[in-house]
Amino acid sequence: MRAQDTPGSGRLKGIAWMIVSTLLLSSMHTTVQFMSTDMHPLQLAFFRLLFALLVVLPFFWRHGMAPLKTKKLGLLTLRGVLNVCAMFCFFSALGMAPLPDVTALSFTAPLFATSLAFLLLKERMGWRRLAAILTGFAGTLIVLRPGFQEISLGYFLVLGATVFWGTCVIIIRELGKTESSVTITTYMSLVMAPIALIPAIFVWQWPTGTQLIGLVALGLLGGGGQMAMTQALRHTETYVSMPFDYLRLIWVSISGYVLFADVPDLYVWIGGTVIFASTAFITMRERRKVEPPAPRT
Repeated sequence: MRAQDTPGSGRLKGIAWMIVSTLLLSSMHTTVQFMSTDMHPLQLAFFRLLFALLVVLPFFWRHGMAPLKTKKLGLLTLRGVLNVCAMFCFFSALGMAPLPDVTALSFTAPLFATSLAFLLLKERMGWRRLAAILTGFAGTLIVLRPGFQEISLGYFLVLGATVFWGTCVIIIRELGKTESSVTITTYMSLVMAPIALIPAIFVWQWPTGTQLIGLVALGLLGGGGQMAMTQALRHTETYVSMPFDYLRLIWVSISGYVLFADVPDLYVWIGGTVIFASTAFITMRERRKVEPPAPRT
């Protein structure tokens, strides 16, 4: 069911799916930070991808090998390679920087996606969209506060992850026109898991029984969150569902305080809000670009 075909109830479904996605992904990020004290991020990334296949197994049981049918294998593979790089950077960042800070900076992914669309796809960029991008990057500086606090490697890693994710957003836009959320999620793990296994071998340690439970949960949370977000974007317009992604900052602030005693300071909230507001504005501009103006009565 396409977004443009489902104005009323479809939007409510899209919002509900996005809220579910924020809960699942925030829980995954919290689990990564909790487990990164005992396991290397490279190994965590591999198991997250491996066990994410459990989410799509019921679809194979019902539809057979149909979810693997695609005419865009090259694009799905490219997306998988870039996503591996993003996941390695992000999981490493979660072990080095406070969870709310990492989440606030992750909101810059749409800014990089818009910038890359301008540079690579030659999309037009008006002064309003350019101003929104610059405002978003100003919000990044508010979170980082260079010169006022030490910027750890974790902050640079999460920004590197958002550059890779921004590129993936452009690819997913194209894939979403023809591929189902099951196909996109399945190929994500099928492509990424073998690639992630190679560096994970060099830091390999066999998980204990308790760690194995956490790794399975990691895969289920990540795979479920990815599928829920894809479903949200299929049920309704991006400008309707994406503002609810801001809930991630609230969820991780709660879990970070309860589990790690991480208290996000005022600059994180201000910077995160500025970044998110700029990305929301860009999303609204995207909507106006693709939708014709309403006829006058």
